[in-house]
Amino acid sequence: MLSRSGKVNRLIYESNNHPDLNKIALEDLPGGPEAFELAAKFCYGIAVDLTAGNISGLRCAAEYLEMTEDLDEGNLIFKTEAFLSYVVLSSWRDSILVLKSCEKLSPWAENLQIVRRCSESIAWKACANPKGIKWAYTGKPSKVSSPKWNDLKDSSPSRSQPVPPDWWFEDVSILRTDHFVRVITAIKVKGMRFELIGASIMHYAAKWLPGLIKDGQGQGPADDMSISTNSNSSGGTGSSSWKGGLHMIVAGTKDDTPSIQAKDQRMIIESLISIIPPQKDSVSCSFLLRLLRMANMLKVAPALVTELEKRVGMQFEQATLADLLIPSYNKSETMYDVDLVQRLLEHFLVQEQTESSSPSRPPFSDKHMYEGTQRSNNPNAKMRVARLVDSYLTEVSRDRNLSLTKFQVLAEALPESARTCDDGLYRAIDSYLKAHPTLSEHERKRLCRVMDCQKLSIDACMHAAQNERLPLRIVVQVLFSEQVKISNALANSTLKDPAETQYQPLIPNHKTLLEATPLSFQEGWAAAKKDINTLKFELESVKAKYLELQNDMENLQRQFEKMSKQKQTSAWTSGWKKLSKLTKMTAVENHDIGPQISMAAEQTRKTPRRWRNSIS
Repeated sequence: MLSRSGKVNRLIYESNNHPDLNKIALEDLPGGPEAFELAAKFCYGIAVDLTAGNISGLRCAAEYLEMTEDLDEGNLIFKTEAFLSYVVLSSWRDSILVLKSCEKLSPWAENLQIVRRCSESIAWKACANPKGIKWAYTGKPSKVSSPKWNDLKDSSPSRSQPVPPDWWFEDVSILRTDHFVRVITAIKVKGMRFELIGASIMHYAAKWLPGLIKDGQGQGPADDMSISTNSNSSGGTGSSSWKGGLHMIVAGTKDDTPSIQAKDQRMIIESLISIIPPQKDSVSCSFLLRLLRMANMLKVAPALVTELEKRVGMQFEQATLADLLIPSYNKSETMYDVDLVQRLLEHFLVQEQTESSSPSRPPFSDKHMYEGTQRSNNPNAKMRVARLVDSYLTEVSRDRNLSLTKFQVLAEALPESARTCDDGLYRAIDSYLKAHPTLSEHERKRLCRVMDCQKLSIDACMHAAQNERLPLRIVVQVLFSEQVKISNALANSTLKDPAETQYQPLIPNHKTLLEATPLSFQEGWAAAKKDINTLKFELESVKAKYLELQNDMENLQRQFEKMSKQKQTSAWTSGWKKLSKLTKMTAVENHDIGPQISMAAEQTRKTPRRWRNSIS
């Protein structure tokens, strides 16, 4: 060993100054006693079997022991380097296993470029055409029939069984997070499609973060890992801090989560967020929202959380209600994080406005083509988001701690054109009024202002007309607007043939209204007239009550006038009697001088007429 190891030679030479020293400790030797044993056998000329399992440790130990070519030709560094370059890096399985074994050899494996070279080798093979691959992928369970391409020496694998595009997902998912990031980064440089990169990230997250998987989804490997600690190949070959304890975090509460495990999961989430491809739809919106839920729970860095929220806003129209119901982890009064949904909606609107203002951006690679197919129907995206927000409001409105301001701000965030029918919004308002019976009249009116009564369907109008929780003014508006719609619809139906009314909209405003009704006008006027008659009956009953109240008010006014007249009749009647007597006594005298008075009256009439004419 003195002839082949520079470090051992130097330690022995230095120990001559200490005659009592009879033992040399190599505590920081990479690879441990196993690597030292193999190096000692090599020095004594014993044959050493180099494999993918021991080559990385032996290469680092040779570097540590300084077994260079200067001491002996064909030394251990040269032998291990040759094996790495010509055997390991040309094999898919060996590259995976060597990179996995490097987890215990930091920083030696990093400094010797073993990690970089294995990552690039894996990336090159993952991006290569699988039809020409002659190596077997290793990660699939034994019960799954995976093609062993080593055995197919004379035939191409494409002749026997097609190779799936995700054949490499399982193998790279056994790697530690930092090594997985290195592999994905190298794959990006090679130019792989971003959909495949995103799918591999989702596969890795499902394996190491089983809390992302919905209950009852039935994804076998991750479900098994959430129960047992070492259920697959990744548990046995990992380091001590990675032996499956990660999978038990999501089951407990925040306070019960061990700090070490929470730290590991936080590191995984932060690493995955940083390598998600920037293209839209590289990963699903559901995956992003579940990742965002865990990021908020584990207190991930705010900058990464904001970046994740922007990514969700890019494809917010693909979200579902179940994924949006994210609990509030920041000691908020509300059960669900309504402020988070508000931010996601703002990011979506900003993205929509940016795309509409710059539709002619120069494309790069295939991103523009892919996004063009997804964003060609912006109005439909806004309508889907509007329905999603209405459903979310209906769900969170049952929370008694939800303030009216938060409800109103979230309901009014979308433009009016996003909602063609306000039935979902009316349902949310009614649910909020149910859960908050102590609202004042002013607050109820303020809440109902977010709804447009003219956009309600016939069923919603019938329900609103009988809803005692709504303010009376809103009920009157609903009945009045519906009466106008019905009268317009009937007037147009008489002017058009039945065949035309079945295919042409009556009024542009009615088309959007009738689309949301269960009994559509397109199915015939028979069912629609039934609803119209019901509404007419409701209107007639309201009018009858109004007329009754008006008659009662008129009767009260007459009684009041009679009572007031009786108090003032005595003085007036005596005065009128005196005046009548005087007229009777002077009637004869007036008869004699009547013509004279008439002539004088005519003169008096003419004079002011001339005066008026002169003035004019």
